[in-house]
Amino acid sequence: MTNRLDRLFAEKQDHILNVYFTAGYPSLEDTLPIVQALDAAGADLIEIGMPYSDPLADGPTIQESGMKAIQNGMSIPVLLEQIREIRKHSDIPLVLMGYFNPVMQYGEKRFFKDFAEAGVDGLILPDLPVYEYETLYQKAVEEAGLKMTFLITPQTEEARIRAIDELSTGFVYMVSNAAVTGGQGEISAQQTAYFERVAAMKLKRPRLIGFGISGHQSFETACRYANGAIIGSAFIRALSEGQDIRSTVISFVKNVREGAAAAAPSAK
Repeated sequence: MTNRLDRLFAEKQDHILNVYFTAGYPSLEDTLPIVQALDAAGADLIEIGMPYSDPLADGPTIQESGMKAIQNGMSIPVLLEQIREIRKHSDIPLVLMGYFNPVMQYGEKRFFKDFAEAGVDGLILPDLPVYEYETLYQKAVEEAGLKMTFLITPQTEEARIRAIDELSTGFVYMVSNAAVTGGQGEISAQQTAYFERVAAMKLKRPRLIGFGISGHQSFETACRYANGAIIGSAFIRALSEGQDIRSTVISFVKNVREGAAAAAPSAK
């Protein structure tokens, strides 16, 4: 069966919207409704975060959502069942994002096989070293039919960027800055120079920009230099503040796609 990520990138090359949220947040059973709402709202790809007790690369918003999800009872086996249920209702591409420790605890090869069979299309495991992946896990991931995505940053040298482009089978995740997740504000000239430098390299894989993408303006800016962008912390903040999941999600995605004016209700 064609991997859904392959299908997405074959059909669409720009303005790809990848939305991240933490599984089991705000409530344990919210994973399916959030996916369904994102699918209906027009997200192209969904990154489901696997909550972990020591999320070193995450800012306070994602850290708090992860701790709440764990308190809610989220675990790898619970998430597996939720993925199976999601696939009864949605065919949107799904990528799991998280730390490698829970994968190890579950059993690496078992994890790859079980989640691929459940309907996951790809993985992002930022703390898994490239060398370890190549020597220990690449074969099992590929045999399971999963796509792997690796990250680059403004500090990543050209030779390593090209090596990561070769090794990634999903997309190249361009971290926009060296900070943790959740930053907001204007994209700087220094970041723009980094985006231009990587764009000029003509990489083989699609590029999605993440960290600091929070709304319509930053999404549009990212899309000028890459195939799309990833929004996480801003979406989680919206979930935490909203009353109804479906309306919150649809409004958020519309805002990202079209801007605040388009998302706001007309005055009557």
